[in-house]
Amino acid sequence: MQIELTRFSTLVETLSDPVYVLDETGRFEYVNDAFVEMVGYGRDTVLGATPALIKSPDAIERAETNLGRILSSDGPDSVQFEIEIQPNDGEPIPCEDHMGILPYEGAYFEGSVGMLRDITERKEREQELKRRNQRLDEFASVVSHDLRNPLNVAIGGIDLAKAECDSEHLERAERGLDRMDALIDDLLTLARADETITDRESVDIVQIVEACWSNVETEDATLVTDVDCTVDADESRLKQVCENLVRNAIEHGGDDVTVTVGEFEEGVYIEDDGSGIPEDEYDDIFTAGYSTSDEGTGFGLSIVEQIVEAHDWEIRVTEGSKGGARFEIISSEFVTA
Repeated sequence: MQIELTRFSTLVETLSDPVYVLDETGRFEYVNDAFVEMVGYGRDTVLGATPALIKSPDAIERAETNLGRILSSDGPDSVQFEIEIQPNDGEPIPCEDHMGILPYEGAYFEGSVGMLRDITERKEREQELKRRNQRLDEFASVVSHDLRNPLNVAIGGIDLAKAECDSEHLERAERGLDRMDALIDDLLTLARADETITDRESVDIVQIVEACWSNVETEDATLVTDVDCTVDADESRLKQVCENLVRNAIEHGGDDVTVTVGEFEEGVYIEDDGSGIPEDEYDDIFTAGYSTSDEGTGFGLSIVEQIVEAHDWEIRVTEGSKGGARFEIISSEFVTA
């Protein structure tokens, strides 16, 4: 037994991440060298102290709540959550705390164990990304406003000119302005597509798909639904995903394409029976501005990818069952009704 404890202690001491053990009363019973180095207190000061030495009341409450989850009858074996560590000297350190409980027999709790990971760099990247997104959003809004006014004037001028004469030049100019209008809409959507999803509700996939189908010019295309599941999502942004995928299928598959929405073991899919996408283009299709159609803006699939990732889901493209394109949205959150 002593040999095993010595091996365990040696292993823990070699870890670069801080490790701690709290006894059944919630006091530090063991910490490794990395923990001592992070908090800036001597080992003698830490051992026997409570987490209040290095944590705020909110952080302590969060840890106790997560410990309660582990100790519940149907709780997980371990939990991972974010906290801030307040060292003896310096600014608070954002950390990821991976916590579990010590093995125990009977009804008596023996204590908990955890490993901290400094996520300062990740938090800084997240903040920088947030600042960039805010600037991009502001820029897109200004550009949209400043472009729409002269665009509307030009559209109105073409309408007046068409009432006085019939010219293919006016038709071509009108198509160009319509494309500019679509580009502005897509640029605004793209600027906001990866905003963090905070408000979710249970959404029926069939209802979403059918609503999107009615919002898209589907010509003679056919919709087949072979899905009966729900998912917690931002409904309006999930509609953007479906509308863009349906629009993409019709643009590339033809007016009489059949679009099928179904479910599989990893999530849901939308596929068509069109000509499909060459495999060597799979990595390119989600790039903003990439398009093989004169009708599209090239932003639709990029918007899809960003919204999917904002939900913490995954999207991949492959060949459909009838040779067309198949887009699979992968998540364990889809629940079969």
